[in-house]
Amino acid sequence: MRQRLVPICFLSTLLCLVSLNSSAQTLVKPPILADSWSQPYPGFKIVGNLYYVGTNDLACYLIATPEGHVLINTGLPGSASMIRTSVEALGFRFQDIKLLLTTHAHYDHVGGTAEVMKLTGARMLINERDASVLEDGGNSDYAFGGKGSTFEAFSADALYRGGDTIRFGGMDIVSLPHPGHSKGANSFLISIADEQRSYKVLIANIPTVVAANLSSVPGYAGIVEDYEYTFEAMKKIEFDIFLASHAGQFGLHQKRKPADSYNPPAFVDRKGYDMIIDQMLKEYRRRLAAKN
Repeated sequence: MRQRLVPICFLSTLLCLVSLNSSAQTLVKPPILADSWSQPYPGFKIVGNLYYVGTNDLACYLIATPEGHVLINTGLPGSASMIRTSVEALGFRFQDIKLLLTTHAHYDHVGGTAEVMKLTGARMLINERDASVLEDGGNSDYAFGGKGSTFEAFSADALYRGGDTIRFGGMDIVSLPHPGHSKGANSFLISIADEQRSYKVLIANIPTVVAANLSSVPGYAGIVEDYEYTFEAMKKIEFDIFLASHAGQFGLHQKRKPADSYNPPAFVDRKGYDMIIDQMLKEYRRRLAAKN
């Protein structure tokens, strides 16, 4: 796959692409909710300039740079205040968030994005295959859509393709296409250094199977081929630190307690990563066999 570089210095020219609803939007209740998704969790430094600022289970990540900060994922609708509390408790200005990314466009990971954009003026980039889902608030999502918007609709400022490298504030954020869970689902691979060493950090989009019947998925032709590609690709990733879209997926609460001190090696966990990918693959194979 040929890799493209997407520098973010040009985003000031893209303001005309932003579209946020000026009036309150009626949202439908999401089909799946968990208490842990909206419970606060104290922000902490993972490694170098990478911080956890999410909820008890919905992982959000802050990358602090001299040119402003990158926020990956925004949780459910209404999560912006919790993210802001964590960001400011860590000593950063919430308004210094300049760039927003996401692992995929489901309501539990982009639900707070429109509000964060309004509060900070940050620009949103997304994999081009998930862009349309943002624009109707999730209603066109193949798995959770069809009954109305589950989050406030908005348009991204710019799109990237799977495999592109997003460059901002001296950081190179490599997008790894891992479609299936959503059409534009992707993981991010980032080199992060502290005073001791450099770590290759993977923020993995774990390929959970959300379609009940893989033999017939309206709105997602090629879902089986996408999952097959994703599982094969994820087996081959080389990294040091394993993080994910959900805290439970990378064992945050087993690896760290809120009072723990800075300890990047706690998140070095190839075994745990391989285990959850294998679990997801077995479930995928089970559902695939059930369709026949």
